[in-house]
Amino acid sequence: MNPNVKFKSSGNLRKRIAGKKMGPQTEENNCEIIEMVEQIHSSDSNKDDDWENSEEGECEVMLKTSSPKAINDDIVEEETEEGFWLLAFQVFFPFLIAGLGMVGAGIVLDIVQHWNVFQVVTELFILVPALLGLKGNLEMTLASRLSTLANLGLMDSPDQRWSLIKSNLALIQCQAIVVGFLASIAAVIMGWIPEGTFDIYHALLISASAVLTASFASFVLGIIMVVVIIISHRYKINPDNVATPIAASLGDLTTLGLLAAISTWLFNAITNVETGHWWISPCILCAFIAVLPWLVCVASSNSLTREVLYSGWSPVLAAMTISSMGGIILDCTVKAYTGIAVFQPVINGVGGNLVAVQASKLSTWLHQRGRPGEWPINSTNDAAVSVVCVSPISTFCTGGVHAKTARVLLLLVLPGHVIFTLAIYYLQAGHTSLTPVFFVIYMLSAFLQVLLLLYIGHVMVLWMWRRSIDPDNSAIPYLTALGDLLGTAFLALAFHILYLIGDKDSDVGD
Repeated sequence: MNPNVKFKSSGNLRKRIAGKKMGPQTEENNCEIIEMVEQIHSSDSNKDDDWENSEEGECEVMLKTSSPKAINDDIVEEETEEGFWLLAFQVFFPFLIAGLGMVGAGIVLDIVQHWNVFQVVTELFILVPALLGLKGNLEMTLASRLSTLANLGLMDSPDQRWSLIKSNLALIQCQAIVVGFLASIAAVIMGWIPEGTFDIYHALLISASAVLTASFASFVLGIIMVVVIIISHRYKINPDNVATPIAASLGDLTTLGLLAAISTWLFNAITNVETGHWWISPCILCAFIAVLPWLVCVASSNSLTREVLYSGWSPVLAAMTISSMGGIILDCTVKAYTGIAVFQPVINGVGGNLVAVQASKLSTWLHQRGRPGEWPINSTNDAAVSVVCVSPISTFCTGGVHAKTARVLLLLVLPGHVIFTLAIYYLQAGHTSLTPVFFVIYMLSAFLQVLLLLYIGHVMVLWMWRRSIDPDNSAIPYLTALGDLLGTAFLALAFHILYLIGDKDSDVGD
């Protein structure tokens, strides 16, 4: 207990320190949970005790994380900041692993774009960014949410940990099924409008492939995220620095591989309708619809996930729509520039990865100092969080901890893309030659994408916090979707510029 915390004595007040219930607390997260309860009479007191011992009451107490403003103005806050090199070290290696996973996803996309199912059912290209964006909508949001809870000491107790894990996994399954189905509907509509033809078997294939891919990938990645966050927290590694990059590293490769395999299997089943296997796709959809109510009940068992289940759909659905717009760009450009396929998951993944780290760290910093809607008491000392609409100079060039994080993440862009591009080259993947002109234009596009994302992400998190919106649940879906849209648009523009200035051959565009 901090000796600087003082309370005025009162006969009608009793102080409860929730340290034992909340698990061990450290001075680093400064998360002493203190609840002041007015004692009116014994019957009401017993009722309060019963409520606090329940799971819902316990979750409500967990949310009352203290800040200097929330408890007492006499609290002396001791803030420990990560050093520049420590932050760079913790972020770089997960980022490098994530990038290699994105390179693998790019190679997979470059290969499967020539498969029969992608040649015949071209709407699958529209579906690719939306499904890849699920790692930002679901897994990276899960990682950010659990990282914040771990940093606040709310996953130290085995009972609390299991309750949060169970409900969060059920929650992302609900979101994956619904978003996968809606993304497939959007892909079918966007593919039908320009062509003017509709094939019911292709529509069922797209829907079943999307739902099955989204559900299985979300379950596997969700388990991995839980394990990574628990291990990181146990060994005193900030989960915010490692969880989201690892989610990105496995998300793209797993999702693309599953989509290619499942869609090919279903395509072979419906190619010959006379074989009688056309019913597989609708049966898959019916099975997921049947299991959805049970998943909703499990997700509702914890009050923390219940709130997200009922009110967290707007960012997920909006992000799906934004990612689908990037899918339209990919569907149009991959026909003209075949070399774009191998770079699309890389540039989109790097941007979403870095901005997710920034959003997760800033959200944790805000949660440690109050609740959504309460502005941190000492934020005026940091120009980057003193107001919502900060300037780009305040975001990147001041001496605050958040500007330092933005600079570290921005400095990782060019070295990271150099490594990933050379990996693609030496693996002899793709259709693009690494000419000096291509290298310069590609690096410029990637740098501008991350620069815009980091600034937008900083403003968005502060804006959401000011309006009592939890950034852990809402910011990352929007940011990763914007990363997909900006990355695909800048990449298409880069290839078009290369074609116009004369750097064109069979490698850039046929």
